[in-house]
Parts: sequence; structure tokens; C-alpha cells
Amino acid sequence: MDSTTTIDVPVLGMTCAACVRRVERAVASVPGVASAEVNLPLSRARIVVEDPQQLQAAAQAIRDAGYEVPADVFDAPAGAARLAAISRAAQDEVHGLRRDAAIAIALTVPLIVVAMLHGAVPALPSVIAQLVLGSIVVLGPGMRYFRGGFRAIRHGSPDMNTLIALGAGTAWLSSTIVAIDWLAGPRHHMPELYVEAGAAIVAFVMIGKVLESRARAKLGEAVRGLLSLAPSTAHLVAREDVERDPHAGDRDVDASTLQAGDRVRVRPGERVPADGTVVEGRSAIDEAMLTGESLPVDKQEGSPVYAGTLNQHGAVVVRVARAGGDTALARIARAVEDAQGTKAPIARLADRVSSVFVPAVLAIAAVTAIGWLVAGHDLSTALARMIAVLVIACPCALGLATPAAVAVGTSRGAELGVLFRGGTALEVASRVKTVALDKTGTLTTGHPRLVSTLPDDVLRLAASLEQASEHPIARAVVAAARERSLALGPPTDVVAEPGDAIRGRVDGHDVVVGATVTIDGAERGAIEIADPPADGARATIEQLHAMGIDAVMITGDREQAARRVAEAVGITRVHAGVKPTGKAALVKQLGPHTAMVGDGINDAPALAAADLGIALASGTDIANAAADVTLLRGGITALPTALALARATLHTIRRNLIAAFVYNVICIPIAAAGLLSPVLASAAMSLSSVSVLASSLRLRRFMR
Repeated sequence: MDSTTTIDVPVLGMTCAACVRRVERAVASVPGVASAEVNLPLSRARIVVEDPQQLQAAAQAIRDAGYEVPADVFDAPAGAARLAAISRAAQDEVHGLRRDAAIAIALTVPLIVVAMLHGAVPALPSVIAQLVLGSIVVLGPGMRYFRGGFRAIRHGSPDMNTLIALGAGTAWLSSTIVAIDWLAGPRHHMPELYVEAGAAIVAFVMIGKVLESRARAKLGEAVRGLLSLAPSTAHLVAREDVERDPHAGDRDVDASTLQAGDRVRVRPGERVPADGTVVEGRSAIDEAMLTGESLPVDKQEGSPVYAGTLNQHGAVVVRVARAGGDTALARIARAVEDAQGTKAPIARLADRVSSVFVPAVLAIAAVTAIGWLVAGHDLSTALARMIAVLVIACPCALGLATPAAVAVGTSRGAELGVLFRGGTALEVASRVKTVALDKTGTLTTGHPRLVSTLPDDVLRLAASLEQASEHPIARAVVAAARERSLALGPPTDVVAEPGDAIRGRVDGHDVVVGATVTIDGAERGAIEIADPPADGARATIEQLHAMGIDAVMITGDREQAARRVAEAVGITRVHAGVKPTGKAALVKQLGPHTAMVGDGINDAPALAAADLGIALASGTDIANAAADVTLLRGGITALPTALALARATLHTIRRNLIAAFVYNVICIPIAAAGLLSPVLASAAMSLSSVSVLASSLRLRRFMR
């Protein structure tokens, strides 16, 4: 049977779905490559080759297509070291973007100030300063867009890079020509320069790219964070079919070497290293990361346990059934990664417009020059008319339309306690029609409380006994007694049995607390624990309904508990008892434009699989890493604000694009007819950019 080698290779410089197709075609053309799957959000290509020596050839094919593959990734051994190399490459890309963005912003601000001062600065220093600062920005940080734009044209598919390069390049080139002519001439008047427009385009787009790159880096953290939950060391009791020496202690081994049939000991406070079955001991294990269940699950001989879950009290011996990449935890990690990779990229409006607009402008400019030459005019006149068309059609406003609105929208979101991970998250959030919500910690407080009514004397004795237990139910009973300011006594002769009850003596009474409370043999009340709805949860659901958004609960908790919370907050559609991977599948079945809101590890696959993943800042780091939007404060109550702001931002983007496009449609024929000089064309072009910026800045006043 033929053997193959699979390796994940970081691919830097990809920006859109067209990049994915180019990389896949480039790798597929290499002899010996069995398959290639490119993951845009993770900036990664998974390459399967028949001969490991072909990996270098595949990497070179990617470089030849215009993208970067770090050379050191092939030097790292398989496993964690290679994952670290891939992570390091992604971090280097983020650092490079941050450096370029800092340079662009630092130089563009004084450039704009000098340009606006007009006669306040002597002409010669002003012209030189504008030319030098603008050239550094456009030909420095902006060079990445010229390279990307050229690559897109070479492949016959102009994209956003082409648009940016054309806008910034035309503004810079026309200004440079005018400045050089002025410097070489008599200098009777101040030249009309608009090099600051090109620099502003580069600066704004760089800010958006930094946000996008940081979001992509977070995606990888979700998978790495999940896998890190499984302990790296396991306490091996005995291998399969090997008798245990009763005088020998446990032997610590690398958890990745565990095999089916091995027996391992899990002590209180430790995480389970593999999936398996309890063969000795009793305990309660927190499985919230898998099920969303807020209470730990009692375990005894024959009970299943899962890797990464937390043993709260009581040592158990587990017979391993699945280890390493076969565990439920590993399957969740794969579900997160697969969902991130298959999430359809949202086509930006500017890209769609530029795919037609950019070639059309170039064609019109060429036809204009030829037309004036054919009409009998000299070359200088023809070139002046052509430059006027390029300048008036220079898509500065079109290039600013999206990044300017995204920059203002995301910054306003941060002020309101909402973190959007880039323009794509804003665009998707604006179209949300259905919101799926986790229960525990999202719609509820995440802290179980005693809801049954017990007389003070009964609650005091029960809470006094429960002081000896660390079980969440015990903590809820004790908290309820303290809320009533009851004086608790010391318990004695305490016997705790996981899955049964806790027994002991308090103030001379025999007390037993389980599903019910008995005192001196007489039943005195029932213990009922519930996770109460979060403050503002019902008002949030009502606001979503008012916005035309449907709300659905998806939880791993029991049906009865889920229905009780759903009724309290106003949700009618409930899916209970759903496993993490089942949540992801269910979210996809809810239809297009669906958002998932959660806060736990068990929500990570659904957050990644949804069109929009929304996490609470109070939740786990893994949930936040897998999400597109994080609600920084206010919990679930910030959700309507996030969606409303996204709608307002996309409305602004559409308005900007329409205004910029109409401007070009009207002005291009005027310039082609020779009714506008390059100077007047530049002035009109700058005015359109200012109008787009002013429109975007209106988002600063957004309030919900």
C-alpha cells in the first residue's frame, strides 16, 4: 500500500478566496502531490505528498505564486515543535504588519498637517516634505499592496490590492510628476499636490490588515487551547494484561504514549488524561467543557470519563479506551479547526466593484489618450487628459469606503464593550437573522443556587453539615444560609458518599443531606438547585425579537433545566442534551445568517461553525479565541448593541461605496472630454475622499 506524508505549512500573504485558489492550483501542479487543502482563516496549507522530498517543491510553488512560506517550518520535527513553528510564522506576520502600520500612521499624520497648512509654510520646504513623507509611506508600507495588486493582475483577477495600489499609486505618481516639474521650473506658484491622499489610503488599510491578522492568530489559539486541557503526564498504574505489583507505586508517563487497556490513576484536582471507564474508586467530575452541565457528574465503577475533564474530589482508576487524537477532546479540537477552515469567506463589496471597475478605468484612460492623439492633438495634451481620467477615477474614496467605516465601527464597538475581530465579523453580524444561545453562563449566572424553600432551622443544620463538602450543591446550600444570616455550627462524624448523600451530626442532631434533608430520621424538605437566569437576559431576548432576530437555546444540560430557563427569558425553541460536536452540526442546520453565543469550552465548535461566533468575556479563553465577536462587558445584554452597530456600519459602507461609485461615473466622462485639468481632477478626487471619511466618522455618535 502506498504511503503518504501530510504536513501543515503556513502560507503568509493570503487575503481572499482568490488567493486560496491560486495556492491550491500552484501546489496541485507539483508532481507527487496527492492533495492540498488551503485554510484561509488559519493561513495554512495542508499538503499530502507521496514523497516527503516533494514538500520543498510544493513550498517553492507557493512562493512562485507570490506568497510566503517560512523556510524553518520544515526543520521542526512533527508535533508540538512544528505547531510552534507555524505559530511563530503567524506572529512574525502580525509584527510586520504592526511595524508597517505604525510607520504609515506616524508619517501620514504630519503629511496631512503640512498639506492643509497651504501658504503657512514656505513653498519649497512644503513641497519637499510632502514628496519625501508621501514617498516613504507609499513605496514603503504600501509596497505590499503594489506586489499584491500586480500578482492579482498577473492571474487575471484584480482585487482589493489592485484597487489600493491603483488609488495610492496614481495619487502619488501624479503628485510626484507635478512636484518634479515645479522644482525644475520657475516656481511662480504653489503646485497642487495630493500625495497625502495616497498615504492616507495606505495608512487606513494597514489598520484593517492589523486587525484581520490578529484575528487569524486567535483562531489557532482556540485549537491549541483545547488540546492543552489534556494533561501531558499520566499516573500509570499498569499496562494491559500486566499484573500490578501491590508494593509498587504509580509510574508517571507521557500521556501521549497511553494505549487502550492501560490503567491510570486520576487524583483530586487533576484532569483526566484519556477517555475511558472508571474501574476503581468514586468521585464527581466536572464535565462542563463537554456538556455545558453546570454541576459535576458523579462517577463510580463502570462510569465513562473523558480526557480534559476535571476530577473534583476522590481518586479514581481509569481503564483507557481512547487516547491522543482519538479522544472526545481531540475530536472537539478538530471540529473547531474544520469549522474555521470551511467557513465561507465573505466577499467584500469593494472587491466585487473593483473587479469590474479597475480594468474599466484603465481601458478608459488608454482610450482617452488614443482618442486625443487621433484627433490631432500633441502627446503632452493626450497624456494630460489621460492623467486627468486616472486621477478623477483614482478610487481613493472607493478604497477608503470600507476600511474607514470598519475602523470607526470597531473602535466605537470597543468603547461600547464589543470587540469585533475585523471587517468580516462586522459584515456577517449585520446580516444575522437567528441567534443560538448557550444556557449555562450565557443566559444564566453560571452559579447554582438553592431554589427550594426550607425553614430556617432546617437550612441552618443542612448548611452546617455541607460546610464539610466541596461539592457545588453544598456550596449553594451554604450560600443560601449565609444570605439569611444564619449562624452555622461545626459538623462532626461526617461521611460523604459521591452520588448518594452526606451524613453527620450537627448540634446533637443526626443530619442527612441528599436529594432531601432528614433530621433525626424525619424528612424535613427537598433540595432543589438551579442556575438562575442572568440579569437582563429576558430584556435582551425581547430586544432581539424587536430587531426581527429569532432566538434559539442550544445546551448540553437536561431538558427540564433548559425549559425552565427558556421560559423565564422568553425563548420558545429549545434543544437540550446536545454534545459539543452536535451543537456545531445543529447550528449549521439553523440556516444562513446564524450567530452562536456561548462562554464555555463546549461551545467552541459551535462558535467556529456558526456564521458568527459571539463569546462573553467572562467565559473561557478558548471560547473567546474561537469567536468572531467578544462582548467585553455587560454579558448577554451587550448582544443587541453589537448587532445594531454592525448593521449601522455596513449601512455606512454601502453608502460610502455608492457615493464613491456615483462620483466616478459622473466625473470620468467630464475628464475624458478635456473639461477638467489634472489639478482640478485631483481636487475633486480629494473632496470625494473627505466626504467618505466624514460619512464614516458619523458612526462615532452611534448609540444603542
